[in-house]
Formats: sequence, structure tokens, C-alpha cells
Amino acid sequence: MALLPWHNIETVLLDMDGTLLDLHFDNQFWLEHLPQKLALKHGRSLQECKQEMHDSCAEVQGQIQWYCLDYWTEKLDLDIVEAKHEIAHLISLRPDTLPFLDALRASKKKVVLVTNAHPGSLSLKVEKTQLDDHIDELISTHQFGVTKESQLLWQKLQAHLQFDPAKTLFVDDSQVILDAAKAYGIAYTLGISNPDSQKPENELHGHATTNNYMHLLADII
Repeated sequence: MALLPWHNIETVLLDMDGTLLDLHFDNQFWLEHLPQKLALKHGRSLQECKQEMHDSCAEVQGQIQWYCLDYWTEKLDLDIVEAKHEIAHLISLRPDTLPFLDALRASKKKVVLVTNAHPGSLSLKVEKTQLDDHIDELISTHQFGVTKESQLLWQKLQAHLQFDPAKTLFVDDSQVILDAAKAYGIAYTLGISNPDSQKPENELHGHATTNNYMHLLADII
């Protein structure tokens, strides 16, 4: 039995980090690389800087600032874009991403990337992966000033894309964001349980889930 009724899906909205790209880069950047840079800059312990980053992130979690490189550049007094370039070799597509995207395009679905990532992050990742060659439109929620966690974003996104929620699939690795999409009325949601190739799988509830897009390909076309 097919996981999703592909015959009824016209639009596919896709998250980026952890959904199309391996989340290992982002976890490594925020949890290891930045704290190391702060420790060197201020002559403090790595553990202290990790805790400080954790607390700073918790203050703005889910808000646009959490994803905003300008915000973190000012708050930490570090060039965040430059710091990302330092470990950009870790940016990589999930191994199952391109076959999935190509199958969606072949089946005439409208494929749109909708990421909370800052435009600076999005451009760096597109540069490293050529993701834009396989997607109809790339959207950073920063252009709307609000994140996917908010119902306001979904209202603005629908006005922009003119999608039919009853014929739309949204794919993400975040429980909170998947729940927000469902609450808005997106008919089909798919959770990615293995966003980081270096970490154990996550449990997601209330949504269809997969850890490998290859399992879906036979049903799409």
C-alpha cells in the first residue's frame, strides 16, 4: 500500500536542512564549530561557550532570529557567513534526495523549497549542491518575515504560491513544523526521521514518516 496518495498531490513543499540536505553540517556548525570559535575568541572554556550558545538559541527558538545570520553575527560579534564557509565541505545532499526530486519532476508535481534558513545560508548550500537545478522555486521564509512554525507564514505562503492545501504535500524533519502545516490544513505531511546521518533516528508522531525516499519512488510515477 502506498504511503501517500500521489495521484491526488499537485504541489510538494520541501524543507531543506535535514530533509534534502544532511543535517550533519548544521549540527556541527552550531553545536561544535561556533562554540570553538567563541572559546578561542574570548579565552573561555569550550563547555562554557557550548552552554552559552545553547541558552542563546533557546531564547529565540522557532522565531525568525533563530535562523537569521545577521542576528547571530551581531549577537556573537562573529562573521557567521565566513564561519560557515570554513566547514562548507561538510554540506551535502542526502543520498536519496536527487532521485526523489527527479521523480517528483517527472511526475509533473510542482516542487518548491520552503526553508527557514537565512538567504545567506540558502545561497551557500545551493552553491555547494546545485539543488536549484532540481526544484521549481526556492523560498526562504525570511522574505515573509516569519517562520514555518507560525500560521501566518502558511497564510502568506499560500497567497504567494496559490497552492491548494487539499492537494499539497509538505515534507520536513521537525515535529513542531509538521504539526503547524497540518494545523493550517495541508492535507499530506511526511516526516523525515533521520535528518542527521551521524545521529540516531528521531521519533515523529501524527505524520507519515520515512528514512529513505527510495522507498517512495515506485509509487510516485
